Amino acid sequence: MTRCPWAENDSILEDYHDRRWCKPVHDEKELFALLVLESLSVGLSWKLILQRETRIREATDNLDPFICQYYGDEKTDSLMHADGLIHHRKKIESIGVNARAFMRVREEYGSFDSFIWSFTEGRTIDHLVESQEKMPAKDELSVRISRELRRYGFIFMGPVITYSYMQSIGLVNDHLVTCPFRNI
Repeated sequence: MTRCPWAENDSILEDYHDRRWCKPVHDEKELFALLVLESLSVGLSWKLILQRETRIREATDNLDPFICQYYGDEKTDSLMHADGLIHHRKKIESIGVNARAFMRVREEYGSFDSFIWSFTEGRTIDHLVESQEKMPAKDELSVRISRELRRYGFIFMGPVITYSYMQSIGLVNDHLVTCPFRNI
């Protein structure tokens, strides 16, 4: 049995794959943090985001949505000059924008966790993926969730990034059937 090929031979990706990927997340702050990290990855490699994750969290109040919702131009300017971050103004602005959208969802559903897991009735969808080539980049559910996220005002959360987010929070399990880390 071998791990999923995308994570082999790279210690950063292996660690993420083995300990975090496709594992159910229900903590509100971590749900937000992973959403931000995924949105920052648009057009970039996930490995780059993982390499910078600690610094991103340090510079952004640990991606706490209860704090990030108050980010405005002054904080954006500060983060644009911070070492080790993704220096893309719209992506930096998206932290505050998405935190405010996150709070709107919480107001309506009581928690973001209730909202996001309602799409799967609280269960992880196991796709029983047989090969990396058969792993989708998006699906009908990610299109639907992306549409709902945008309705609440989230940005940088198209269907492909939303699908990646679904994997990162364990909404779907896309470990290969031969992967020893697939058990949830």
